[in-house]
Amino acid sequence: MGPRITNLASNLERVDLLFINWDMNPSVIPSWNMPRWYGIMWALGFYLGYEVLKRMYRAEKTPEKWTDQSFIYVLVAGILGARLGHCLFYQPDYYLANPIEILKIWEGGLASHGGAFAIILAVYFLNKKHIHQGMLWILDHLVVPTALAGGLIRLGNLFNHEIVGNITTSPFGFKFLRNDISPEQAMQLTGKLNSDEAYSEIASNPSFAAIWEQIPARHPAQLYEAICYFLIFGLLMYLFWKTNASRLKGFLTGVFFITIFGSRFLVEFIKEDQVAFEGGMPINMGQILSIPLVLFGIYLVFRNIRSLSKSKPEPLVLK
Repeated sequence: MGPRITNLASNLERVDLLFINWDMNPSVIPSWNMPRWYGIMWALGFYLGYEVLKRMYRAEKTPEKWTDQSFIYVLVAGILGARLGHCLFYQPDYYLANPIEILKIWEGGLASHGGAFAIILAVYFLNKKHIHQGMLWILDHLVVPTALAGGLIRLGNLFNHEIVGNITTSPFGFKFLRNDISPEQAMQLTGKLNSDEAYSEIASNPSFAAIWEQIPARHPAQLYEAICYFLIFGLLMYLFWKTNASRLKGFLTGVFFITIFGSRFLVEFIKEDQVAFEGGMPINMGQILSIPLVLFGIYLVFRNIRSLSKSKPEPLVLK
């Protein structure tokens, strides 16, 4: 059955009926490589984010073209930055030696920190060329839909059986079929020639119940993060629509940095390392990259927190 399963499952005492056997197919259509639920979650995140941003801009009576301009800059910067962030933060040796592999974004590998840094850079050019209200004003609006999109993307990670948590005896554990059994193992165990068919057979055929017993239950770290991000989206929406936070430049951005990357820092403690070099580190790369963003967020919030009061969005006075 292979050491990938048996070593992880040894010496764990648990009540298996309490765990969730996660066997969702990452592909929307079984046996088709595309489309995948992960890509749909990305697209849905950008679509809903666009609608939220359009409503925010409309409430402040800003030029309609700002919504499309902001969307294009964020879309391009977010994807390119997330991809380059993964390649340079987590596997620089491999990708610098094989630069053509950087272009294969469909194979996975996106880092939210890279996307964040790239979006900040894109906002500089967006402000300079189009909006002229200051970078913090733009970021204060972009971070609201970004929290929503981040939650949807983490659900995409859950559907992909990736970015899983550490092994747990908690009743909240998920058994990630496609993470702890490789496609080759699944085909060998079932005799199927197609990995999707092999996984489906393990998931639906009671004769393979013993395999599920050997898959370790893990923290659904992606789900934890998704829930955090949706709650943060709700908080940011409240601050925008019910207080004067949008007029305190940098306040919403600060709340976003503190809560998003603060929750990311905490969840990393129960998440598996994404790359081997993180194994000997006291905190991993995701946590290291989160620290400066949280500290910057604290600065942005506390410089304006005394001016926060209940209010409603007001028309913007264009510069």
